Amino acid sequence: MKFTFTILFLILFVTAIIFPSAGPKTNLIVKHNTVESLLIGLNSDNIGLKSSSAYMIGELKISRAVIPLMKMLHDSKDEELRIAAALALYKIGTPMAINAVKQAIRFDASERVNKHCARFYYDFFKNKITDEDISMVAAKQR
Repeated sequence: MKFTFTILFLILFVTAIIFPSAGPKTNLIVKHNTVESLLIGLNSDNIGLKSSSAYMIGELKISRAVIPLMKMLHDSKDEELRIAAALALYKIGTPMAINAVKQAIRFDASERVNKHCARFYYDFFKNKITDEDISMVAAKQR
């Protein structure tokens, strides 16, 4: 009996290694109602709802929310909300969103928010620059 369970476990283990899962889907279809609900959440008085909405907007890369997130990053009195807005803008990754994160590095009064924005900004460009880009720049400088 113990031998049977051991063999079954080994078969399942080997199968999991050979045929890994496909991973998370990146081509999700986001419905209009979802976007509207998240935008309404950004305008809520509830800090938890605002923060969660910003997080989901970033995960879903809803570029339509860049302006409300920029407003949250600029106007919110709560550091956590400003950091959540900066993270969402970083994940969306449009030029306007990344510029807002860059400006927060310079102009936000909170050192904590500045540091987070600097990390997001640095990480964005670190992930965008590939070996091919470096080779192209090196070739142009010759």
